[in-house]
Amino acid sequence: MGLAALTAGWIDAVVGGGGLVQLPALMVGFPAAAPVQILATNKLSSVFGTAVSSVTYYRRVRPDLRTALPMAGLAFVGSLGGALLASRIPKEAFNPIILVVLVGVGAYTLAKPSMGTMSALRFHGSRRHVVLAGLVGFVVGSYDGLLGPGTGSFLVFALVGLLGYGFLQASAKAKIANLATNLAALCIFIPMGAVMWKVGLLMGLCNLAGGYLGARTAVARGSGFVRAVFVVVVGAFVLKIGWDTVVQFTG
Repeated sequence: MGLAALTAGWIDAVVGGGGLVQLPALMVGFPAAAPVQILATNKLSSVFGTAVSSVTYYRRVRPDLRTALPMAGLAFVGSLGGALLASRIPKEAFNPIILVVLVGVGAYTLAKPSMGTMSALRFHGSRRHVVLAGLVGFVVGSYDGLLGPGTGSFLVFALVGLLGYGFLQASAKAKIANLATNLAALCIFIPMGAVMWKVGLLMGLCNLAGGYLGARTAVARGSGFVRAVFVVVVGAFVLKIGWDTVVQFTG
């Protein structure tokens, strides 16, 4: 569990998508746990990594908080709403949709090699820029509370594709928003008594170490490195969710 959390923290800090490692590890390690316990414990662990990577990115990249904080605030609200709706919507219906979106995201990124290698901000300094960032935070935050896989990657892609950020700046802002979505989900899960505290805290320490190392690696290697990791992580998501979808429809 510790190794999975360390790896997930590193991936999450660089480009998002650490749940691809951490959630399956929890499911294998605790087969008798209820799904809500797995989700809640994953969020507790993840909040450590997103917290330390957010601080590391802020100290070294200095993302503009005039955009990052409104986006994070609306992501928090969206995640609260998504978590409240999670028990009412059949999650099996989402796998095909997520698969199509991920394939599109990956193909678009590969088709535009220069995308995200440097910042070319759209609507910079205007209210429209902040509003669009807030909308991204709310939509992706709602998805994170409702389902979750690939939240960080979706935030990064939206910031790069819609607002023109370089991958490094996008990752810095995405981490702040992702920290907000994790905290919001815990606001729902903790009162439910769903968190496995001993496991979650131990994994959280490892996730924290991974988040710190991942953020420092991303800052040191730059947007090109983050873009490469992004493509690999999205590809892994496509394979994982694609397989889940095949199993779902074939029984």
